[in-house]
Amino acid sequence: MPAVGMAGGGQLARMTQQAAIALGVRLRVLAGAAADSAATVVSDARVGDDRSLDDLAAFAKGCDVVTFDHEHVPGAHIRELEDAGVACRPGSAALAHAQDKLVMRERLSEMGVPCPAYAHVPAEEPLAFLEEFAGEHGWPVVLKATRGGYDGKGVWIVRGLGDEDAETVRRLSAEGVDLMAEAHVPFRRELAALVARSPYGQGAAYPIVETVQEDGICVEVLSPAPGLSRDLAAEAQSLALRVADELGVVGLLAVELFETAPDGPSGGHGLVVNELAMRPHNSGHWTIEGARTSQFEQHLRAVLDLPLGSTEPTAPYTVMANVLGGDDPDVYSRYIHVMAHDPAVKVHFYGKEVRPGRKIGHVTALGGDLAELRERARHAADYLRWGPAMKEER
Repeated sequence: MPAVGMAGGGQLARMTQQAAIALGVRLRVLAGAAADSAATVVSDARVGDDRSLDDLAAFAKGCDVVTFDHEHVPGAHIRELEDAGVACRPGSAALAHAQDKLVMRERLSEMGVPCPAYAHVPAEEPLAFLEEFAGEHGWPVVLKATRGGYDGKGVWIVRGLGDEDAETVRRLSAEGVDLMAEAHVPFRRELAALVARSPYGQGAAYPIVETVQEDGICVEVLSPAPGLSRDLAAEAQSLALRVADELGVVGLLAVELFETAPDGPSGGHGLVVNELAMRPHNSGHWTIEGARTSQFEQHLRAVLDLPLGSTEPTAPYTVMANVLGGDDPDVYSRYIHVMAHDPAVKVHFYGKEVRPGRKIGHVTALGGDLAELRERARHAADYLRWGPAMKEER
């Protein structure tokens, strides 16, 4: 029985365990604490610091392959493991493009992949630099931390150099945050392309999905993206497979995309790459029920160099709605309403402490009527968050 080590004890590792059981794969996780999401359900859970080389090296012993449920393991440590003969998938060379946004932009631009105009913000005189950048590309300017951002964290929209925005830039510079500036992209909606690649070089692509964001957090995923032309969907899948191949990604790759507006950079409907993630991804949770092979099984197949599974959908449409924490932590007591109201909705919880706005689970609805599915999934997610206090205005 092969052993896969996953650094990180979050919900992605937790859901990977479900796929590992069916495949007969032993999953080992390196969690920061025994109460972490995955550590409570994975029998072979080790508590340690995935930013410590000693903890990583000890964890990797006995694993056939090591993979990751986040991008924050230091690249230098992954290279040390590789030099010691540990199979790390994705490897440090590929993962660098998901860990550092500037490295990603530079490499994708070299490849001719459509990206926003960008530039590294110098630590000295950042305001003068932004004024010059905006003079060429216009306001607003999207300011990003080059490393460590997720779920809207590490991203700031700078609409000008008024007092509030200027103070934000000064504060970030004073705190030593390494920044890059990007031109704002006028877009119709956000899409995601999820693909897998094995060491053998086999690739597989899931249907392109639409992701709906609120306050920088994904709240809903629609599969397949409604109204997306077949040509543009095929272009997005081909682009993601090409990126996976040229960067040498092994495992899953999620490519977050903007579908541009008619007055956008492409002069018509087109695609611009926003972000990359090299792991199972929130935009792929719908695949647990909505595809023949879930993203978690696919990731395990890929990192173990097994033949990849079918990405065929199991229903015309699948809608996934994230469940965010509300003010009341007693989520379990609200199951009875959701399950009685709509027995066909599938509920997934991550075993995480409830905090307002935190992703604590998701619900999935499948069928042929997209509008109805969205209403059902949203009702379930909102009720699990708010309970009887749920109001229309929320």
